[in-house]
Amino acid sequence: MFAREPYAGLSRKLVLAFDVGTTFSGVSYCILDPGEIPKIHGVSRFPGQESTGGDSRIPSIMYYDQAGSLRAVGAETQQKDIVELAASERWTRLEWWKLYLRATHLEASHFSEADIPALPDGKTAVQVLGDFMGYLFKCAKAYITEAHTCLWESLENNIEFVLTHPNGWEGPQQQQIRHAAELGRFVPAGEEGQSRIHLLTEGEASLHFCVTNVLASDAFDAMPILCSGEPEEVQLEPQPDHQGVIIIDAGGGTVDLSAYSMKLCPTSFKEIAPAECRLQGSVFITYRAHAFLRAKLANSRYGGEESLYNMTEIFDKTTKLRFRVVDEPQYIKFGSVRDKDPDYDIRSGQLKLPGQDVAKLFEPSVEEIIAAFEQQRSAASLPITNAFLVGGFAASDWLYAKLMEHMSALDITFVALINTNKAVADGAISFFIDHLVSSRTARFTYGTECNALYNEHDPEHVARRENAFEGVTGCLEVPHAFESILKKGTEVSEEQEFKKPFIIEEFDLSHCGSIHVDIVAYRGKLSDPTWTDTERDAYTTLCSVRADTSKLVRSMQPHQLPDGGGTYYSILFYVVLLFGLTELKAQISWIDNESCIGGVRGYYVFETTLICVRLWRGKMS
Repeated sequence: MFAREPYAGLSRKLVLAFDVGTTFSGVSYCILDPGEIPKIHGVSRFPGQESTGGDSRIPSIMYYDQAGSLRAVGAETQQKDIVELAASERWTRLEWWKLYLRATHLEASHFSEADIPALPDGKTAVQVLGDFMGYLFKCAKAYITEAHTCLWESLENNIEFVLTHPNGWEGPQQQQIRHAAELGRFVPAGEEGQSRIHLLTEGEASLHFCVTNVLASDAFDAMPILCSGEPEEVQLEPQPDHQGVIIIDAGGGTVDLSAYSMKLCPTSFKEIAPAECRLQGSVFITYRAHAFLRAKLANSRYGGEESLYNMTEIFDKTTKLRFRVVDEPQYIKFGSVRDKDPDYDIRSGQLKLPGQDVAKLFEPSVEEIIAAFEQQRSAASLPITNAFLVGGFAASDWLYAKLMEHMSALDITFVALINTNKAVADGAISFFIDHLVSSRTARFTYGTECNALYNEHDPEHVARRENAFEGVTGCLEVPHAFESILKKGTEVSEEQEFKKPFIIEEFDLSHCGSIHVDIVAYRGKLSDPTWTDTERDAYTTLCSVRADTSKLVRSMQPHQLPDGGGTYYSILFYVVLLFGLTELKAQISWIDNESCIGGVRGYYVFETTLICVRLWRGKMS
């Protein structure tokens, strides 16, 4: 059974967690007092919600005026006066804008950026994210200042931020989040501000939520399932040693799946399969519904964009959530009793839809989630016995029913947690204070592109003989080699380093003043990829590491060329990857006189140019 430990820090601290979702967003926080057991709170009041008693989340909707200024956010965008003013002054309404930030490698054949409301002129998606997170920060400050007297002033410069993102977001997206945090002005620019930001996948945040809200109960007793009418009692039998569990975080834009080895006494988790992320969240059902309604009502007087938008909104908030029986008709109540068109199944302001048609809107998402689940189950190093469904999409009765059907056939205990509006934000706080995951699994094979010394006995080298060139030392080198540093599926502890030795050789000493290495991810199916020219699309540059070696230059000694015709210089260095935390970090270190005199840690950067680093395949002492 999970029991939170008292905070072991020496000084008081405030932790804020932002869950920026495609459809809804929220903020959680925790005040850490030395010796006290931390408690997680949620910001439950935002502008525009006062009259309704507040809520723990807000719609991820924004209004910008024609000058590009932010005018309304969240619940404010639902107010009638704001909607009227926005229409009269032609403001830009943004929703689903988080999808602009998606990782390019995520499959998105079912939609394009043209299907997302356009960004305001002159605004980038990163700037929009910065504006939105800045708004969340202001709301959190106002709420905490009122709820905890004199707290904010004493801790304002000692706030730690946990910012969550989908499992499929990697280096470039993480760097965008870090940049947006500076644009939102809740951390100062530079290393000091960035050190207070902790990035976390939504899947791991959801795991922490499940641990502290579900697994903390005695032997998982009497878990309520509210997805199918009346609450049911589900007994989760306690099992010894480690169990395999998959967390399915079904959100608005993405569905994130994470598999773990679970041990309860003491509570500990290890990731046992590469995390999955599928672009098939609940918004895509709404997207498909809009396209379906447009086709169905094309020749009806209700086929205009305003009517279609209204119907789609109602479908999203009611019909989509209530749908549970394929043989029963579904309804979209959009108008008054005077609205009718029997030829299009419209009567008394209601559009009637066959249940089979509604089911088809769900099919791509359900199939993708099951496929991702099976992908993780087959890759997991431990049999999966439990699965937990969280996220806004978890409120769908149809999704729950289809997943329960699949899990039951596999004899997997399946629990859905609904009304978990703060699952990711609360879980992100739990990550910071509880730190339950001790190791993670590499999602891809990571390494760097380089040149390999030509080997006439290697068929791959012989096949590339025409591309070989003479290097600095006169030896033949073959370009487009890929040297793996960390292989897909490897279990990585937090402090574990993975490194490989490389060499750079130059005639001109002035060219040795810096080292630039690109870290590349291989996304293909080969277990041991070795050449980038065979599957070019499967290789993606994640980040660049640049090291200033100008101090090393002063002590470098020239080497004599084998033919005696001149001299050259070389630098032996390590490329080091640290992957046990929630962000990939890279380091270049070098050796001089058997002592390490330098090292540079690299974070994700943009607009990198892929270069060849000459590879030295010998051993470094």
